[in-house]
Order: sequence, then C-alpha cells, then structure tokens
Amino acid sequence: MKTPLLSLSDDATSWPSLRWIEFGGWPRKEATVVVVPLVGLADWGFGLPLDLEEILLCSIMKEASERRAETPLLVLPPLRFVLGPVPGCAFGISPPVACTLIEDVVLSVKSSGFTRVVLLNSSPWNEELCDAVARDLRIQHGLQMFCIAMGGLGLDLHPVRGQSRSRARTLYEAITGISAEAQPQAADTSEDAEAVPPEQILESAAIKLASLLNEIADRPPLPDGGRIGSFQDP
Repeated sequence: MKTPLLSLSDDATSWPSLRWIEFGGWPRKEATVVVVPLVGLADWGFGLPLDLEEILLCSIMKEASERRAETPLLVLPPLRFVLGPVPGCAFGISPPVACTLIEDVVLSVKSSGFTRVVLLNSSPWNEELCDAVARDLRIQHGLQMFCIAMGGLGLDLHPVRGQSRSRARTLYEAITGISAEAQPQAADTSEDAEAVPPEQILESAAIKLASLLNEIADRPPLPDGGRIGSFQDP
C-alpha cells in the first residue's frame, strides 16, 4: 500500500517523492522552477475546517503541474505557519519569524543548486510578506524570485475585495465532501453568486497557474549569476 505524501501533490513534481541520489544528476537546475506553497490555517466564515487554504492551493498546484507542458518543476510541501493577523487565524507567527522561516526554506533550496523560486501563497494576509521576502532574497542572495497569489488565480479569500469567495467554498466542498455550515461573512457580488461547477473552477485556476509557471520557466536566467553589486559575497 502506498503511503500518502505530506500533502496533495503530483508525484512527478513533488520534491519529497524523489530520492536524494536523483538530485545529483538533476538536469538543468538553473532552469527548474521550484514552488514553495504558503498556506494559512484560518476560518474564512464558511463553517469549514481550517485546512481550506491548503486543500484549495495544493489541488490547484497538482492540477497545474499536470498541465505545465515541458516546464521543469519541483514542488515543496506547504509551509503552514505564516501570518495570522485577524481573528479566526490559527498558529499565526510574527512577521520577523515568518520572514526568517521563508528565507531559511528558500536558502535550503538554493543550497541544493536551484535558483528559480516561486512563492505560491493562498492567504490575502501574506501577499505583502511574500513580496518583501522575495525582494530581499533577490537582492541579498541573487535568487530569481517570483510571487503568485491564489487570489490572482480566481479564488480570492479576502473578506472585502474578494469576489470569488463562494467559488472557493464550492470547490472545497467538492474536493472534500464536507459541507459548509455557515454563509460567507461578506455579501456575495454578482460574480460570486454565479453558479459555476467546481470542475470548471479548478480547471480555470489550474490553467492560469500552469500558464504562469510556463512563463516563469521561459524567463532567461539572471545575468552574472544574479549578483547585485556589494550585496553579494566576494
């Protein structure tokens, strides 16, 4: 019997599914896109379990990895301890700790020989965090950093700006078979109120993510190994 992986994932692109010896001969490390998912544990007002972000984001990532064409891709298990600045968030950590955690993970990726990293984030409360950490890693360590938010894939959980919250609820219910016990805290907009099949919701988000990953893979490497003046070690 196969032991389940640490999270929902595509076996072909899941970092934990590979053997250590496989990294020694990994082709084109400089062109490989490494995805670091960040998921919060939060109550989004749906009456659903706190793993909603992880289930949605990892399901989209799994589907996108199967649609990515020839893009060389590796996906880490999700980081579950991130910012949780509002009531309903569980296991939230402070901004300095969150920055250090993400930096340590990405620098570990770099130590394995990879330099192109995507921070794939599900929580609207962590978008600015990802942007700031990605900028610092680019400047200080010469890494080629990218940020993708789940809100940009058509599933925005933000209680005010989010126009796709009920779609997130619909998709989670379809994936898990767990029904919501409450209505969203924010009123539906006309877009949010549309009855969209969960298969279409997942497909749309996965196609967008796969397209972005393909675009990232097509970017040329940073010049001079990513070095930026005096920030780099001599």
